[in-house]
Amino acid sequence: MALIRSVSGIRGTIGGFCSENLTPLDIVLYSSAFAELLKIKTGVSKPKVVLGRDARISGQMLTQLVTGTLLGMGVDVIDLGLATTPTVEIAVPLENAQGGMILTASHNPMEWNALKLLNDKGEFISATWGEELLALAQKQDFQYSTVQDLGMCVQKDYLQKHVALILGLDFVQKDLIQSKRYKIVVDAVNSVGAIYVPALLEAFGAEVILINGEPNGIFAHNPEPLPEHLGEIMQAVRTHKADLGIVIDPDVDRLALVCEDGSFFGEEYTLVAVADYLLSKQKSDVVSNLSSSRALADIAHKHGVVYHASAVGEVHVVAKMKEVGAKIGGEGNGGIIYPAAHYGRDALVGIALFLSHLAEQNKTAKALRADYPDYFMAKEKITLQKVDEVLQKVQAHYAHEKINTTDGVRIDFEAKKSWVHLRKSNTEPIVRIYAESTSAELAQALAEDMKQVIAKFA
Repeated sequence: MALIRSVSGIRGTIGGFCSENLTPLDIVLYSSAFAELLKIKTGVSKPKVVLGRDARISGQMLTQLVTGTLLGMGVDVIDLGLATTPTVEIAVPLENAQGGMILTASHNPMEWNALKLLNDKGEFISATWGEELLALAQKQDFQYSTVQDLGMCVQKDYLQKHVALILGLDFVQKDLIQSKRYKIVVDAVNSVGAIYVPALLEAFGAEVILINGEPNGIFAHNPEPLPEHLGEIMQAVRTHKADLGIVIDPDVDRLALVCEDGSFFGEEYTLVAVADYLLSKQKSDVVSNLSSSRALADIAHKHGVVYHASAVGEVHVVAKMKEVGAKIGGEGNGGIIYPAAHYGRDALVGIALFLSHLAEQNKTAKALRADYPDYFMAKEKITLQKVDEVLQKVQAHYAHEKINTTDGVRIDFEAKKSWVHLRKSNTEPIVRIYAESTSAELAQALAEDMKQVIAKFA
């Protein structure tokens, strides 16, 4: 797999030929470029960077290479060691740092790793910053420090600070959750969630049954939290007669839930449930990306607020949330963004808010899920050469329907409570097709029909 360079970070598989994958040379190159970028953007000659990693086997190697490079660039490093992505995001402003780096490939398999980059607010860098970073890396025009000006590295542990921040949030009902004495199964996929999630749940007085709980980076299954990968926890919830199952990805920014009967709560419905809870406490507009379920729009309508759709990607969701003043938002992949905590997807925050909702409603997870409308998604892709031209023709073909071109082409079929979102890949000559409808069969049929329409215009 070739190295993927984008504004959201540098990602690839470990090992292989130097012209492919994510190599030590790449790590040094882009770490140097990021240090240079921070100096340019912040005007600080000796910046400070917070560093953290998930439990991937390659993580220690990346940490050593990144740390050595940053020190060589005259950057001070605060190393959090094994830490979740949201933990690093929280730490950056608390440490008055100029930036952050997270070594994780999120839900990708264990042979992958990546450099994810944060600004001084602990938020992912903008597209503009990303383009400047890639330009700096291409020029390789860096000024390394003299021996007297090398950076220094200190180690810190932010686990309890992250937990304390969550417990202090206004609508996190710690005492009520503790009174329920929940029994919860956690699938930590052998990454940092094995450290962080039990710590939070124990603060809520829950009995925790941890599976795949060794943070050794040897993922027990495909780490993307989708139903087809979660047979083990679905069975474990039933076996242990647990109240809930919690599934996170390797860097703990995505949250999926399993009901007490072992059924999947629905990754798309994590945000729906949390938004329903928060909107009952405070009114604000809500935001998710264009490929997220329309169930969130239904919840917004229920509470008399406006739903907004952003382009796909956390940085775009955050920008739209700031623009409209949304107090809750996220992505349908289980990513909860709650600005009262910080502007980043945070599965730990999501757990706390969901448990508050569950406890307040005094229902089982299955009964809570039944409160929400049922929508089903299908995902397909089609290979194309003239992607932009074809998407324009598709847009014209459906001009009589509700169209959104913020990110590709999304077509809403309001009469059928269905939609299709077409997005071109940044790395391949393909169009990704996302469809949602009121049944799995209708969603799949919608996706297949769209493939035929696209083929007609290709």
